[in-house]
Amino acid sequence: MGAIEWVTPEDNYECSLSEETQKLAKEELREDKNTRDQALEQVRNWIKLNPRIQNCRLDAQFLLRFLRCKKFNVPMAEEAIERYLLLRQVYHPAFNNLDMLETTIEELVSLGYLFAVPGRDKKGRRVVVARPGVFDPHKYTNADMCRMHAITYETLMEDEENQIRGFVHFADGAGVSFPHLTLFTPKEAVRIVKNGERTIPMRHKEVHAINAHPSLKFALDFGMSLISEKIKKRVKIYTSLEDAINRKMDTSMLPKEYGGTMPMKEMIALWRKELLEMRPTLLSHDKMRVCLDLYSDKAREGAVSALKQGFSCSEIGTSDSTMYGINGSFRKLEVD
Repeated sequence: MGAIEWVTPEDNYECSLSEETQKLAKEELREDKNTRDQALEQVRNWIKLNPRIQNCRLDAQFLLRFLRCKKFNVPMAEEAIERYLLLRQVYHPAFNNLDMLETTIEELVSLGYLFAVPGRDKKGRRVVVARPGVFDPHKYTNADMCRMHAITYETLMEDEENQIRGFVHFADGAGVSFPHLTLFTPKEAVRIVKNGERTIPMRHKEVHAINAHPSLKFALDFGMSLISEKIKKRVKIYTSLEDAINRKMDTSMLPKEYGGTMPMKEMIALWRKELLEMRPTLLSHDKMRVCLDLYSDKAREGAVSALKQGFSCSEIGTSDSTMYGINGSFRKLEVD
């Protein structure tokens, strides 16, 4: 069998980050040249020797999103990479063919359902605006919703500055009604929230939400119960935009309609250009594969919520019990 043609090959990482960002990465993520070089080498070797990973990106920009999110804890980053690859394959309709030129996605982009505003806030973070009320639950599917989020987040995660500085989220709940809640079952909602926090390598720094209708309080409470205490402390919910402004929420980066300076339509047009630039990269991700036969039924059918100790290497016909790297055995993906 010939050598694997990886989605992207190994590259020699050259840091182009500003001194300020490098300092922040050192303080918050324990990142410096030595740590970064060693970690990249370890992760690449692990991917190449892992029989369950059939194809993956090996370029530094991709692997660093996981290392940075896990503060350069290599085993945790490896765990996150495998979760991510399995998630993409198990939930194929939601994570593959992330084509922003597909008609439904184009419509959702134009509606301003989910977009990142241009520029950065005072702390250098991108601000992501969500307007779920414009998502017609009778016209679009839950897979459309997931693909829209995947396209948005994958595009943003390609930027190293974003990987380090993280994100601010702003959501407007106006127009959200009970039919929106029927898009996902409670079980699916649990899986989405858990995977969103544990598997997608993003640093969520602040979450602001306005116009949450009182009749949907039970759904909001349910959602809040699923997220970690760390993220929960970063969530602020306001009754209205006026309430948010009165409570000193910074609206300067938001669309003009929410207290900023640039009209939403202009922001969406700029965001569309960003998505177009990243389109080839996102489509290339469909080449990433894992061997599903080497996962438990539970892992294949459910949310990937924990990697636990699993079968030894000898159980799949290889004698090298150290090649996978943790305690001489494969870690097995299971569902909580």
